[in-house]
Amino acid sequence: MPIANAEALLDGINRWVAIESKSDDLTGITRMIEAAAADFLAAGMDVEAIPGRDGCGPHFLAAAPWSDERPGVLVLCHLDTVHPSGALELNPIRTEGDRAYGPGVYDMKGCVFIALQAAAGLIAEQQTTPLPLRFLVVSDEEIGSPTSRTIIETEADRAKYVLVVEPARNGGKVVTARKGSARMVLSARGKPAHSGVHHSDGESAILEIARQISDLEAMTNYDRGTTVNVGFIQGGTGVNVVPEHCSVEIDLRMTEPEDGESLIERIRALTPYNPAVSLTVEGGLNRPPYRKSNSISSLFEHAKGLASELGIDLVDTFTGGGSDGNFTASRAPTLDGMGVDGAGAHTLDEHLFVSSLVPRMRLLRRMFETLE
Repeated sequence: MPIANAEALLDGINRWVAIESKSDDLTGITRMIEAAAADFLAAGMDVEAIPGRDGCGPHFLAAAPWSDERPGVLVLCHLDTVHPSGALELNPIRTEGDRAYGPGVYDMKGCVFIALQAAAGLIAEQQTTPLPLRFLVVSDEEIGSPTSRTIIETEADRAKYVLVVEPARNGGKVVTARKGSARMVLSARGKPAHSGVHHSDGESAILEIARQISDLEAMTNYDRGTTVNVGFIQGGTGVNVVPEHCSVEIDLRMTEPEDGESLIERIRALTPYNPAVSLTVEGGLNRPPYRKSNSISSLFEHAKGLASELGIDLVDTFTGGGSDGNFTASRAPTLDGMGVDGAGAHTLDEHLFVSSLVPRMRLLRRMFETLE
């Protein structure tokens, strides 16, 4: 039976949150995807499993029973989280006033669950929508969608509209633009030596990378909306060894495509300070910028009008974070951040606002009912 009240919605969400599903935890994310697919099937949807590959979990497609081959509404979802096994002990499932806590409850298991229930209500009442209604649920969004991107783009190409049920932002705002992102790895190889006996014979890879980090971080340009962040570093074999190897992982964000291309080329062109140390660069653009087009503006205005009927003052926003909506925005009008309201994504304070569950579910249902 479809769920229509906040308490029952939260019970269903917590059942999913209890399944820890970090992107690279193959056992956990597989269990989560299989549980969700069973719920979609039980709601009366047609479900097509997509096997996992390359160490990533499976995905699935689900379609409302009235869906045909026409371009339709694609609801884009992910059920992987950033939280490792054991996070439930640190942020246990609980409700404190209007806040429901748990790893992944806000980003974005609560979001996917209310979207499912919005569709389940239509199916149970034997209502149809003007357009085919399809869901794509993936397992690798938090690590850049390496195995789902092609599927996402294929489904977006046969969609008239895309609704991304990422969590809402800052009090219920939906997202109409996002920065693009790139991921790169810079590695240095020097010459090892005993740090006490033959220090002068060594060529330090860590020292080379340390010098390069300053140059990388200096590429940030807030006026252009570009940032370069060195977020992970590893190297060396022991405190008494001149390090032969060192590498850093780099996160780039950009508002304009040309800025991303420029930054990537600058990083690929880096030269070593110490000519005895070699540098290699891997990686590139991960998600293109998601820009607010006229068609996206029109889709937002449609959602805003429906929200007003429900007593919701809907506002849109731009965010620096990426989502699978970055892959679809240039292919079909895309409205992101359609999920639940809350805060603390990617932290052990992650929570959703229980009061947002029913209104956001109703808004999704009205979008399904009216997009044509």
